[in-house]
Amino acid sequence: SVDYSADVPLGPGIVRQLADVTRKVRNTARYLLGNLHDFDPRPAGEGGDAVAFADLPLLDRWMLERTASLIEAVTADFERYEFYRFFQALQNFCVVDLSNVYLDIAKDRLYVSGSSDFRRRSCQTVLALVVERLAGLIAPVLCHMAEDIWQNLPYPVAERSVFERGWPVAPPSWREAALVEPLRPLLELRGLVNRQMEVCRSGAGLGASLEARVELELGSGERSAALSAALELLQIRPLASVVNLADWLIVSLVEQREPGTPALSVTLAEASESGITVRMARADGLKCERCWHMEHDIGDHASHPSLCGRCVEVLEG
Repeated sequence: SVDYSADVPLGPGIVRQLADVTRKVRNTARYLLGNLHDFDPRPAGEGGDAVAFADLPLLDRWMLERTASLIEAVTADFERYEFYRFFQALQNFCVVDLSNVYLDIAKDRLYVSGSSDFRRRSCQTVLALVVERLAGLIAPVLCHMAEDIWQNLPYPVAERSVFERGWPVAPPSWREAALVEPLRPLLELRGLVNRQMEVCRSGAGLGASLEARVELELGSGERSAALSAALELLQIRPLASVVNLADWLIVSLVEQREPGTPALSVTLAEASESGITVRMARADGLKCERCWHMEHDIGDHASHPSLCGRCVEVLEG
C-alpha cells in the first residue's frame, strides 16, 4: 500500500487503516455475491438470465467501463511493480464507483423489482461480471479473499480456483469512454443534490432521500449545457426507463423547470453552481411500505392498501 522505493511507515494507525480497506473490499464482494443467489450467468437465449451487453442500460455500461479502466490501470501497475497504485485504484473502485454510485442506485432495481424483471437481471449481469474480475485482480495480493470469493460464487464456473481463470480481461466493447463521458455531469449533479440533502436532514428534519423531490433549473453556461446533453442522452437511449433521473438521484421525483419559474413547493434547501440550480422540497404523497417511494396511489389497491401500484404489480405479477 506504500511506495517501497522510499521509507515504509508502519504503525498501529496504518495497520488499522489497511484493515478497514480490506474489510471494505470484502464487504463489497459479499454484497455482490449475496445479490447473485438466483442468477444464472448463461445468456437468456440459452436458458440463463444474463443480458447481452448491447441491451444493457446506460448506467450498467458505465459500470463496465469503470471496471475495464480498473483492469487496465491495475495491469499497468503490476507490470511496473507499483503495487501502491494498485491499492489506491482498488480502494477508489470499491468505495466510489461501486458502493457510492452504482450499488447505491442499483438497490431499487435489486430489491424492489420482480425477481425476473429486466431491470434486475441486467443489474445482476453486471454484478456477476464485476465480482469475477474483482476476485482475479486481488488474487496476487489478497489471495485468500480472492479464493473465498471464487468458492462462494452461487453459480457454476469452469475453473475450480480463481488461480485457474487467469488474469482478468475486459472485452473491447466495455471501453466506451465516448459514451460514458457525458455521464460525468450527472455524477456532479448527484454530488450537488447529496450536499443539499444533508442540509435538509439537519435543518428541515428530512429523513431518507426518497422523502425528497428535486426541482432542477438549467441556466446558461458550459456546465449547464453539458448536463442538459446528459439528460437528453438519459431520456432518448433505449431502456432509459430502467434507470431514470430520479433513480440516479435516489429521490421520489425530479422536475425540470424553466429559469425564472416560481418553485412549486416549499423549498427546504437551494443551491446554484455554474448555471445549475437545485431546489429540495418534501415529496407529496404517502410512503410505500415496500419501496419507500412517496406515491399518490397508496390506499388505492384493496389487496395491498399500504403499497404503491408498482409494488402491487410486482407482488401480484
